[in-house]
Order: sequence, then C-alpha cells, then structure tokens
Amino acid sequence: MFPRPITQMSVPAQTLYKIAVPVALLLWLLPLLGVAMTSVRPASDLAQGNYFGLPSALAFENYAQVFQNTPMLQYMLNSFYVTIPTVIGALALSCMTGFALAVYRFPSNLIVFFMFVAGNFVPFQILMVPVRDLTLNLGMYNTWYGLALFHIAFQTGFCTLFMRNFIKALPFELIEAARVEGVSEWRIFWFIVIPLMRPAIAALSVLVFTFIWNDFFWATVLTTSAATQPVTAGLSSLNGQWIAQWHLVSAGSILAALPPVLMFFLMQRHFIAGLTLGAVK
Repeated sequence: MFPRPITQMSVPAQTLYKIAVPVALLLWLLPLLGVAMTSVRPASDLAQGNYFGLPSALAFENYAQVFQNTPMLQYMLNSFYVTIPTVIGALALSCMTGFALAVYRFPSNLIVFFMFVAGNFVPFQILMVPVRDLTLNLGMYNTWYGLALFHIAFQTGFCTLFMRNFIKALPFELIEAARVEGVSEWRIFWFIVIPLMRPAIAALSVLVFTFIWNDFFWATVLTTSAATQPVTAGLSSLNGQWIAQWHLVSAGSILAALPPVLMFFLMQRHFIAGLTLGAVK
C-alpha cells in the first residue's frame, strides 16, 4: 500500500534514484539560476544578445539602480502594507471563528463551517468584476487598505478551516477542566487555547504571508499606480518605455523573493512543527 524506502529497493533502483534527484533539482532551479545570473549581467550583454551565456562582468550595481531609477522601494513598502495587516487580520479572525466552530455545539454549526470552506472553491477569476465594482463603490479602489481588506476576507475561509481542525485535535478535557474551575470563555480562549495553537499560528502565518506577498492577479486588478501597487505588480514597470531592461527586472525579482524566503527560514522550526503536529499518535 505504501512505497518502500529507497534503501530497501534494488541496487539499480537506488542508483537511478541518486541520478534522478540531482537532475530534477537542477531542472527545478534552472529558471531561478537564470534570473539570478541575469540580475548581475551588464546591460551591454543584453544589447549584444548575450541572454544565456556567461556575463562579461558582474554588474552588482543593477541592484542599486533598481532603487535609484525605479520606485522599487515604494513597491516593496506597499507589499508590506498589504501583507502584514492581512496576516494579522486573517489569523485573528480565524482563531476566533475556529475556536467557536470547534468548541461550541450549536445548530447549523456544520453549515456555517461549510460556508467558510465553500469560498475556497469559488474560482477567484469570476470575482474580478464584482470585487472591483465593490471597491469602487466603497471608495477603496487603488488603495493598499482596500487590497488588504479583500485579502483578509478571502483568506479567512482557508485559515478557519486550518484552525478549526487544529483546535478539534486538542484535548477537550483542558477546556472542560477550566470551565469547572469557573474560568470565563474568553480567558479559556486566550490563556489555554491560544498558547497551544502557536505552532499552527506560525505555520499559517508563513503560508498566508507567502500567498499574499506573491499575489499578482488582485494586485493588478485592484491597484493601478506606483503609490499603491505591490511589488509583484510593480515589477513590470521596471522595463523602460522603449528598451526592455531585463537586468533590472531580474534584480527586482530577486529582491522581491527575499522577504518570503527570510520569513520561512526564520519560522522554519515552528512551521514544520505546525504542519506535522498530530501526524504521529
């Protein structure tokens, strides 16, 4: 039923595995390596058609030019303005809704839970026109907080699913013992449940941060100017009006990828613990 460990397979299979893994890793990293190489390639190389060969020199000044000649810093700040409130808002709402749906038994509990989950099955492309019209009517179109509020609403369903299932796996006897001692429901949530949810909160914060930071579709639909566009939508403007400055686009792409990578490595221990908690009884 389950695949055997590679160490228990035949010698030819182990040899093929040892060859296939580095090849697959190289193919997976090849686009990233190409972007990294282009980010330090001089503009003269691109003008001469040297797109895939070794650069004639290492032009690390491309990274400085990204900030000097383009609004890259504003784009990255806009991404933080959108991503950080979204992570905080989605996690705060999902912790409360997950607690209510996991702990309290009330009529239509499952219906409410399914309503949260059902939003994740709606193709987000069909929401483009209604959401755009809604932000226009509310005066939040082309604003970072309008984009953040939309992401909070859209991500809360997935986060509620995650948190509700996590709280369901916690020992309910802890909550019952606290109730017997006369502890209020709010204090049970804050002092008993929340500390136990730290691994899940850490794992979900990394996932939501990565989702929102890398969002391109809604960034282009709901924002239009350099003052409000996140970095994913702003990268396309790094090209000149008449000349394609791929060395600046590549440098900007590397810079844009750094915050999620740093977020993952900073939260790696908690992230892995949150994803694997409960996997082994």
